[in-house]
Amino acid sequence: MGLFRRSVMFMLGIGCGIYAEQNYNMPNVKKLVETYVFLTRYLAETYRKPKKDDE
Repeated sequence: MGLFRRSVMFMLGIGCGIYAEQNYNMPNVKKLVETYVFLTRYLAETYRKPKKDDE
């Protein structure tokens, strides 16, 4: 019974997602993630402490 319930919930979730995508202005998640990754790398490189030279 658990497999049936999970598959029904999965199909219901997919149906709701498709409906929301078609009828509402949804953000592009891939573009948002790429922007956040770029910003994180930029901030890490900009504000990183300088390496000590032990030579």
